[in-house]
Amino acid sequence: MRAAAIFGPGCSEKDLEPFQKNSEATWVPHLPTHSEQADAILIFGGDGTVHRYLPQLVELRIPVLVVPCGSGNDFARVLGLRGLRHSLTAWHKFCSGVGNVRTIDLGVITQFISDLQAGEAPAPREHYFCCVGGVGLDAEIARRANRLPRWLRAHGGYVLSLPSALLGFAPVAMKIFSPDVENPDEFAARSTRPMMVVAFANTPTYGGGMKVAPRARLDDGKLDVCIIGQMNKFKLLCLFPSVFFGRHLGIREVEYFQTEWLRVETEEPRDVYADGEYVCRTPIEVSVAREALRVIVA
Repeated sequence: MRAAAIFGPGCSEKDLEPFQKNSEATWVPHLPTHSEQADAILIFGGDGTVHRYLPQLVELRIPVLVVPCGSGNDFARVLGLRGLRHSLTAWHKFCSGVGNVRTIDLGVITQFISDLQAGEAPAPREHYFCCVGGVGLDAEIARRANRLPRWLRAHGGYVLSLPSALLGFAPVAMKIFSPDVENPDEFAARSTRPMMVVAFANTPTYGGGMKVAPRARLDDGKLDVCIIGQMNKFKLLCLFPSVFFGRHLGIREVEYFQTEWLRVETEEPRDVYADGEYVCRTPIEVSVAREALRVIVA
């Protein structure tokens, strides 16, 4: 058994010690460059750490075990890994050949950038995400939360950043397109109105447990899309606690649907965040990379 370890912010080789005990694994002190160099990869960190390594992990196809040590651990949570103990149990199962490896989907955000000097058509840039991406208020909340001290981010940073983000926020005029029912290869306008939030999800939760997409599944080949339309700011502030329980779907201003791909356009470029990290700016297309990542589960 050969295993590699990746350490996110605030983590070190000391966190690896429980996994080295009672294990005959040979440890690789860096991210493998070829799939033959390791049988497993352990990532010590949160959603942001996983996010940063997704392109390499997709290419390697090596089973990944997440040890939740970050400020946001929604990805680990959906895999049944709620803490060190769960990850350690999953590791011992994997080493004993239980076969607790699952193949899951990832989301893909494609940004289109025009090369005006060369006069070329827009060139796509793809960005993987494991949990949830969004445009609008939630992107502004993520931006503010990332400025908080790490300890504070891990203890309600998303919620703490909401009031200040909401104070100066104005609804964003967006156009949302999804596949046409009669011609699935073409886009059809889904919504063209001012919106507060557009979230596209691969997992049910983000922001430390908020069930923005309670029906999302990791292996269904679908994106779950939650749109919060224009509403009174006080009402929106009152709405957010219901998101922790997935009870926001019955509110009139909330639209929820599933799709295989999505296009988001705004009048002016707006920030796009995913897994709590800045990704790019609109316009974007969002799709699903089916069976893109192998993960070790509880």
